[in-house]
Order: sequence, then structure tokens, then C-alpha cells
Amino acid sequence: METLINLSGKKPLNHPALWDRDYLYIGFWVEEPYVEAHLKERDDIIFRENDIEVLIDGGDCYYEFEINALGTIYEVFFIWQDAYKKNSRFDVPEFDLLSRKALSFGGDYDRNPESFWWGRHPRKCRWAFLDWDFPGLLSAVRVDGKINDNSTPDKGWSVELAFPWEGMKWLACGRSLPPQDGETWRIFFGRFQRFHNAGNEVQPHPAWAWNRHGVYDTHIPECFTNVHFSDEHLQLD
Repeated sequence: METLINLSGKKPLNHPALWDRDYLYIGFWVEEPYVEAHLKERDDIIFRENDIEVLIDGGDCYYEFEINALGTIYEVFFIWQDAYKKNSRFDVPEFDLLSRKALSFGGDYDRNPESFWWGRHPRKCRWAFLDWDFPGLLSAVRVDGKINDNSTPDKGWSVELAFPWEGMKWLACGRSLPPQDGETWRIFFGRFQRFHNAGNEVQPHPAWAWNRHGVYDTHIPECFTNVHFSDEHLQLD
């Protein structure tokens, strides 16, 4: 299946995502001369290393997925706090704030007083469920080279993901599953890369995304790529 997203800018892009009645398929090809990854624990903070990220908007919620070249996965499910109310659709044991591993999240790190607690998004904070796993998710990583070995250059690494539509009930936000011909979802496709300049690590890490964001913050669903579902193909803009 052709599902590779090239985020190096050096090869033609071809079918970055596909879908059928059962799955949404997403793939990446990452050109990287010295593939490196060390984090092995599930839900470790993968963005500390070179990684691939996918975020799926669900209206009052969204989902974040990260993976490194070892295939280590990090997942978080976010619910906007203005939508998390008593007797709402999120008032269920699956999203119980006391029994689940949930934290308040205001967005990317910010030391400005006016947005320190709440973040910069108009909806302010989200509840972040760190122990939520996407049901039935399939993932595979292949390194074209030898990981963590800088004696010879590598070509890079690829990722293939299959998100079952059955696992997207919270993200559907009233939309049909699988999507119908002509529907549009917002999905973030990104790559983050550690970079050193004169021996010092550049912060924040340089990042690539499918479309321009205009701000270094992946947690703005309005900036995610528009994915138009078609019976013939997917169109991204």
C-alpha cells in the first residue's frame, strides 16, 4: 500500500494517506543520515527525540500520537475543559478525572503571565488523558540503515500506521464512521528533529508539517491539515 509522507522535501509526495471501510492508513518516509532513538518505554515523552506525530481533531476533543525510530509509542487523548461537563458525552468512566491519569494542559510551554496557566488558545485548557490508548491501532517502523550506529550513514526510516475507524467514536463528533464521500476532517502530519548548532542543541526542535501553521504549537486543531475524503482518493490542503 502506498502510504508514505515524505517530509524531507527531496522526493515526490505520493498518497500520504489512504482509507477503506475499516482503517485510516498514514505513512511517513523520513530521510535521516544517522537514525537515532533510545526511548523504549510506552508513553515516554517521545518528542524529546526525533519523531513522527499525528494529531486528529474531534471537535470537543483531539488525539495525539507520536512514535520514534524504535517504534516506541506515546499517546494522549485531549478533551477541552469547556466541553467536559456533568452529564455531557464525556461524563463516562473512560474519562473519569479521579481514576484515570489526567492532567490539565494549556498548550505548548509558555512563560508569559497572561497565558501561563491557560495557554493561548481561545478555549483555554484541556484535560489530557495520558493513559488512553487508541483501540486496535496498528503500527510498524522500518529503519533503512543501522540505528544508533554512526559509523556509516543511513538512508532514513519509515512508519506505517493503521487507525481503525471503530476506535474513533469519540473523535467522530457526530460524523459517520467510516467517513462519507465528501466529508472533511482535520489531521496534523508532522516530523520533529533534534538539531545541533556548534555543539548546542537547538530549541525548540525544528519541525515540518503538511501545511503552514504560522506558530510553533501543534495543539491548535484549527491549523491541522484539511483532509477531504473521497471515494477516489484523499486530498490534503
